[in-house]
Amino acid sequence: MELKNFDPNGVGVDNGAFFGLPFTPEQAALVLISAPWDVTVSYGAGAALAPDALIGASTQLDLYDAAAPGAWRAGIATADIDPAIEECSARLRADARKVIDHLEGGGSQQDDYVVRKIRRVNDGSREFNDLIRTQAARWLGEGKTVGLIGGDHSTPYGLIAALADRNPGFGVLHVDAHCDLRDAYEGFEFSHASIMHNVLRDFPQVSRLVQVGVRDYCDAEAERARTDPRIALFDDRTLREAVFDGRSWLSQCARIVNALPPLVYVSFDVDGLTIEHCPHTGTPVPGGLTFDEAACLLECVVRSGRRIIGFDLVEVVPSDDDRTDVIVGARMLYKLCGLTLKSNAR
Repeated sequence: MELKNFDPNGVGVDNGAFFGLPFTPEQAALVLISAPWDVTVSYGAGAALAPDALIGASTQLDLYDAAAPGAWRAGIATADIDPAIEECSARLRADARKVIDHLEGGGSQQDDYVVRKIRRVNDGSREFNDLIRTQAARWLGEGKTVGLIGGDHSTPYGLIAALADRNPGFGVLHVDAHCDLRDAYEGFEFSHASIMHNVLRDFPQVSRLVQVGVRDYCDAEAERARTDPRIALFDDRTLREAVFDGRSWLSQCARIVNALPPLVYVSFDVDGLTIEHCPHTGTPVPGGLTFDEAACLLECVVRSGRRIIGFDLVEVVPSDDDRTDVIVGARMLYKLCGLTLKSNAR
């Protein structure tokens, strides 16, 4: 379907693209790349199925968004999904699962039984990161903004790397239930629990990591967040105490936004939301932001004049019995798309 024949007020078209939009990547300002990968998840798997499930759910939402009316007209395109990614994910997931079971049973990472499996997972993860980095670099090189749909939270490493190659300084707004500051969790260097550790380690271009809604993290992560000048932690407990004390959510958003530099990358783990929004995500945690609070925060970022240079949405896990996760995920993805386009239109 060509754009001239597309009816934004009509029935969502099941054309294999996010939101049923008729744009090719060459036509669009924003290109969405998919990362069906969940090799290192330490509890519930299934995030690798999210890109296809979100494409299906996304055609059910209406395109008008009062926060960014008409932003979609700049073009939101769906890059082809590489089927080899999901196949490799499934293969390496079997190795990772054996490692995790071994460790949870009291074994060691140095035991012969798992050493080779850990090495295979780490080597495969590096290859995956390079693939995403190359794909993102292609579209960035053509002047596109790029968003990534995971997959688990390890997946945006390659996109952040490609952005670091092109931007001397930017901040990361990280919405999550977890800090993700662990070093090679369970032996996996590119674990979903290590993404922000790896970003800070490898990309000095990330001048600020602003973490919002976190509420499940270890002592070492708490100490790292407290002592690292690049990290600003707005944990769930502190945010809730402020609201209970009568301070508005808008005032909390202003504090968060003020910690960010002019260029912002948004890393959005769906488990940063309250558990009823994502009951099947891999590591659900009570507490968190409501959908409206998260959307308000993103709107405040754009309203402040900051520019969103890229984003990811990760850890959505589809369920055959409950569509909540993909419905919420599709709508949060659309918010991210519209507000990103709006911030770049200026």
